[in-house]
Amino acid sequence: MWTLTRLELFKIFKKPRTYIAFGAIGIIILLIQVAMYADGESYLEFMMVNINAAFDVEGKKLNGYFIFYLILHTLLVHVPLLICLVAGDVVAGEAAMGTLRLLVTKPVSRTALLLAKFFASSIYTLALLLFMAAVGLVGSVALFGVSDLMVQKSEMFILLDKGDVLWRYAAACGFAALSMITVAALAFLFSVFAENGIGPIVGAMSVVILLTILTTMDIPLFFALKPYLFTNHMLNWKGFFDKPVDGAEVLKSAAVLVFHSVLFVSLAIAFFKRKDILS
Repeated sequence: MWTLTRLELFKIFKKPRTYIAFGAIGIIILLIQVAMYADGESYLEFMMVNINAAFDVEGKKLNGYFIFYLILHTLLVHVPLLICLVAGDVVAGEAAMGTLRLLVTKPVSRTALLLAKFFASSIYTLALLLFMAAVGLVGSVALFGVSDLMVQKSEMFILLDKGDVLWRYAAACGFAALSMITVAALAFLFSVFAENGIGPIVGAMSVVILLTILTTMDIPLFFALKPYLFTNHMLNWKGFFDKPVDGAEVLKSAAVLVFHSVLFVSLAIAFFKRKDILS
């Protein structure tokens, strides 16, 4: 299985489109860091105008931990599109090039072949998030230093001691990886049904956008459906910055994401095993 996965990773990383995501994330992070370095104090004062009038907050409020939280808050909404660019092409791209039929004639089961492709897509997803964490956190700390982290919630601010922050970022990035792997599994499922990579990419992103809209709409018709939509749980990495962390809620969200990932991959395998490969 690892040999197959390494082969699929080689295929993924030899394509120029794979590096679009790394380049886009690197540029966006750099722009955020430069903008906050140039005018971050004004942004922070505007955000905290009410709390500054009532309290005297000590410490360096504009610090690397705060900048990285802002980066996560900004980027993790858009990363699914970049994930779909690769995960939506791993099977459909082979069909478009005419190599899929050759692959299934090899002495390897279709299940093993698909699992290797999914594992490779997941490793790509993890690499992308590790890159974002490394550039975002290390770069922000180097530019702004470290201090206590102030996080804005819907109706309050939470102040976290700087010694209590790194484990929260590690856990939040791990949860974000689970969310992105779920999106990769959805794009992977669509890829099995298509003969080119455009359809799965557009289809997966359309589903994510549609379900996200349903998640944010307060319509009674959708209330019973919301807890079962994976998009309703994708941003619950923010729960690690609550004080205290609601462990039960985080585990519930993680379970929903794992369930959807397994469901999407299982459906992809079930269909692919019965599919007539004509290309």
